[in-house]
Amino acid sequence: MKDELIKKRLRYAAVLVIFLILFTLLLLLNIILGSVDVRISDIVKILFGQGGNTTDQGIIWKVRLPRTMAAVLLGGALSLSGFLLQTFFNNPIAGPYVLGISSGAKLTVAIYMVMMFSRTHVVGSYALIIAAFLGAMLSMGFVLLMARTVRSASMLIVSGVMIGYICSAITDFIVTFADDASIVNLHNWSRGSFSGVSWQDVQVMAVVVLFTSAVVFLLSKPIGAYQLGESYAQNMGVNIKAFRITLVLLSSILSACVTAFAGPISFVGIAVPHLVKSFLKTSKPLLVIPICFLGGAIFCLGCDLISRTLFSPLELSISSVTAVIGAPIVISILLRKKVRG
Repeated sequence: MKDELIKKRLRYAAVLVIFLILFTLLLLLNIILGSVDVRISDIVKILFGQGGNTTDQGIIWKVRLPRTMAAVLLGGALSLSGFLLQTFFNNPIAGPYVLGISSGAKLTVAIYMVMMFSRTHVVGSYALIIAAFLGAMLSMGFVLLMARTVRSASMLIVSGVMIGYICSAITDFIVTFADDASIVNLHNWSRGSFSGVSWQDVQVMAVVVLFTSAVVFLLSKPIGAYQLGESYAQNMGVNIKAFRITLVLLSSILSACVTAFAGPISFVGIAVPHLVKSFLKTSKPLLVIPICFLGGAIFCLGCDLISRTLFSPLELSISSVTAVIGAPIVISILLRKKVRG
């Protein structure tokens, strides 16, 4: 028993160290690499405030650093959102993109952006998050209604996908009748990207994501009890109804923040929690939640680096890259589930 506990601790420590090394490496690569070459020596000087020309300073401080921080925060948020949804539905395929929650957020953000661009051409960060949250809650409401009617996990996923298609279709109709300026902004945003993020946006997403993530971590104990079944959680003193509502709200806030700033990003919320649980060989929330956030940041940093540099100066949408990497992981989950079943 003692040997097994030591093995678990060593495994966790090893995974944490590997993830931290990958995180640091990708963080540096995202700052160093780009369509414009900036020498490493100049980057070091700029970061430490010791010089560098004005153009290079603008590239590092106004473009690459905010974008890198957005990938870290929003990647972590997506991963945690997926973990909460998988816990809520007790389904490894549940995620904000697959269940149509991201598409619902995309719809309400599109409506808000079209309305605001036609009037003032200014869009508030917090207002975007609120709009995305309302759309996420609307989609989640439909998914929960379907969950009550349909008991099959596969049918629930199909229902979520259909909700996503409906929301995307309505969004396309809205874009069709929008003015030219709104169409350009909506098109760039709807493809999914961390580009164009300002330090003000980073501050807003940091407040929302870090606060929500801290709340999720503080709920580790009731989440762990809930994973063992509703009856067990109830016996441990968990108010099931309030707890389920809390899980939905926290997941919706995290996915809404991502959609508001970066557009819909696919498969991160499914793939990362699954990989983290596989590496740790446990689903204990106290251990999984911090690594899950870190894993989401690593996944999105890596995908953003690929999207920016693979065909530079052309840039791929972040959702296309996450789909190419994440979809095979989801397929492997389904195949394993089929074999076990």
